[in-house]
Amino acid sequence: MIGSSQATISLTARCLNQNLVIRHDPDIMIPGKQYIPKKLTTLLVYGRPPLVFGGMLCAIAVMWTRSPGLYTLGVVFLFISMTFDLVDGWFAARFHPHPVMAQLADRIMDKVVYSIIFPLVAVGTMWRIHIISPDPNRAELLHAILVLLLTVTVLVRDNFAHFMHGFAIRSEQNPEYSEFARLRTIVAAPVGALLYAYAFYVPEGPATRIYSSISWLGNLPLRGLFLIEIIFLVINLGSIALYCRKYGTLCLDELCLGNEQLRRRILSFFPNALTVMNAMMGLLAVFFAYQGQIREAYFFLIGAAVFDKLDGALARKLGLTEPLPTGKPNSHNISLGGVLDDISDAVSFCIAPAWIFYIALSAFEDPVIRQLPIGLIAWGYIALGIARLVYFTLDKNPIPGFFKGMPTPAAAMLSMSPLIIFAQAVNEGSQWAQFWGLFCCGIIIFTALLMNFYPIRYLHLGRFMSRHPWFARLTLMLSVAVFTPYFGHMAFIYMFLYTLSPLVTWRIDPQIAAEETRAKPA
Repeated sequence: MIGSSQATISLTARCLNQNLVIRHDPDIMIPGKQYIPKKLTTLLVYGRPPLVFGGMLCAIAVMWTRSPGLYTLGVVFLFISMTFDLVDGWFAARFHPHPVMAQLADRIMDKVVYSIIFPLVAVGTMWRIHIISPDPNRAELLHAILVLLLTVTVLVRDNFAHFMHGFAIRSEQNPEYSEFARLRTIVAAPVGALLYAYAFYVPEGPATRIYSSISWLGNLPLRGLFLIEIIFLVINLGSIALYCRKYGTLCLDELCLGNEQLRRRILSFFPNALTVMNAMMGLLAVFFAYQGQIREAYFFLIGAAVFDKLDGALARKLGLTEPLPTGKPNSHNISLGGVLDDISDAVSFCIAPAWIFYIALSAFEDPVIRQLPIGLIAWGYIALGIARLVYFTLDKNPIPGFFKGMPTPAAAMLSMSPLIIFAQAVNEGSQWAQFWGLFCCGIIIFTALLMNFYPIRYLHLGRFMSRHPWFARLTLMLSVAVFTPYFGHMAFIYMFLYTLSPLVTWRIDPQIAAEETRAKPA
């Protein structure tokens, strides 16, 4: 008996010893797990900063010497770094034996790389319009300003995300990547490499295959670059908004110490800031329309609609729409945030579409279009749009989840989409330009009247996307048409179907239509 007990103890000790070896020896793998070699993972996670730093040195040398060889080497460094960035997150999650530390290192490397590359391309864009293009036109100067704004936004977003992640970890919550954060991570490195190849382009290089395969990026049309940068700008701003929505409550719980009024004053800053961004997007749309960039102006209006959705959702998420627990009834429902929201909607969805309509059609030299009261149509749209906003604010019997009459963001998208087709026809010298000009006049009048036809109930499209992710994915897939000449047609068809949607959506229960997200089954 004693011998068998000693044998059992010895066997148990050997098993425990082997367990400790397996737990602490990184070279021993647990069966059933898939691990990546440490050297490969380390190269992918930590190899990007040296590559980007090498690209920065090449860029400095290019600005000093204008060497095509150094330009080619710098672009190669950036594209290798971009490749590492697209795969290192997957490898970091499987890093043995510390995947959590590897993922943290991946995020730190992202912050270091973006802090180098985006200020670098902002400087490079200014260098290009001063040295390579000594007589830049207005579009090139506008592009340089947009790259500078994009750089500031990227750096602000990174620091803000780090700040909010700190509050989440301190509150013992696991920070999660939102869809905007994942999309931004995927897009950031290719955008940085593309802007690097454009900013430091050196003409008249050697007639080699590698230089010719890279230098065409330096001659990309500004229209395509504007489109890519605007989309990336909207993604970054949307990511900031979603971080506020997800972790804003945790942040204020630590700052306000139970003072509800102070809490609301601080919280109101965030949706109000998004509301101001809504108005800024509308003004930028008008600014781009003055440069003849109607398609880009349409994208800014889409950004304004995104911010219009996010500010309301953020206010409801943070509880700003609920009355204060003071026991005193509110004598009125008008608040500073509501007034600011109405002003921003008036700028982006009433004034901006009418202004862009006037800019596009007044520049068209056609006798039939010239006889139309274009200015009167534009002013009529503005007046009816503001009347619709006033009715929406003062309505005493709103329907949850629905709008009475077409909402102003949808009206702006519907009235603007034919202008893309019209501008394209004018640029191509098509014989259809006159038809599309007349069609734009008719559709903007029809839309202005439809906004104020209150018996029709329109579903809140943003909340419908939140409740049905498949519809949001389908909309994202349709946006691929932006890279084709038929983007204006697709946008008009999409908004025309929304115009007809009350024939189907009126059956939806208002309580379901008012939900922000899809209800989870019990």
